[in-house]
Amino acid sequence: MNIIETHQLSRRYWRTEALRDLTLAVPAGSVSALLGANGAGKTTAIKVLMNLLPPSGGEARVLGVDSRRLGERERAQIGYVSENQVLPPWMTVRQLLDYCRPFYPTWDRDLETKLMTQFDLPAERKIKHLSRGMRMKAALLSSLAYRPKLLVLDEPFSGLDPLTRDDLVRGLLEAAVHGEWSVLVSSHDIEEVERLADHVSLLDAGRLQFSESTVALLGRFRRVEVTLPALPPSIANPPPSWLEFEQAGGLARFVDTQYEYEATERHCRERFPAGTLTVQPMTLREIFIALARAKRPQAKGVAA
Repeated sequence: MNIIETHQLSRRYWRTEALRDLTLAVPAGSVSALLGANGAGKTTAIKVLMNLLPPSGGEARVLGVDSRRLGERERAQIGYVSENQVLPPWMTVRQLLDYCRPFYPTWDRDLETKLMTQFDLPAERKIKHLSRGMRMKAALLSSLAYRPKLLVLDEPFSGLDPLTRDDLVRGLLEAAVHGEWSVLVSSHDIEEVERLADHVSLLDAGRLQFSESTVALLGRFRRVEVTLPALPPSIANPPPSWLEFEQAGGLARFVDTQYEYEATERHCRERFPAGTLTVQPMTLREIFIALARAKRPQAKGVAA
């Protein structure tokens, strides 16, 4: 079952197509990351999903409902925290929670108290006197306390110091483990996403490049080095699944985007019969950078 589904979703701003034919499924119960460089379309996609922007084409369904028809019932099951979250500056943190609580029948006072302590939030301090990180914690608390079925986070870590980011990630991880909800987080903070997400989707210029489990993604990318006893002829056309291919002296290097031990070894033996292979796993950040470099005109190879 999917908590979010889109089909050929598009959104245009005048002549600029911010989303192009986005077909995406976010599994229920997952912590799903929507990745991409600045301007890739992440925030636009989330705003369309939250019915803050109408789509120009295609459709999106959230909690099984057309995103353009999200009503009070659905919104009471969705938590939404954005990078520039606006909270009433004249309220204290306690007043904010007192104000929000009656709107949500599922509000959990025990969870509220636990998160207040975990996030080290000053209950009697006015929001206008909080740091940006503290405001983000207050926004996240007010969205987690009613145990939404779906929590949507748009660039929640942007501009935060490492300690605050760690507090937020730990809070989200604990909530995801013990709660019966799904999380969609858009971010370009790859290290934090790798700690959180069990499902990853990548947007580039408004188009979906891939969407798969984090385990599968990390499993199919490898950095490969081939040590050569003698200088072989240069390879003019490496396989299309090899990115960042370079060959210098007695060494060839590349990123294999479709790594399978036997297949990769066979491809290397065909090209470097006497070579010795060294294979290393890659982090999500390294994968993201390799794919970004592959988009440059001078980059060789394309992701399969």
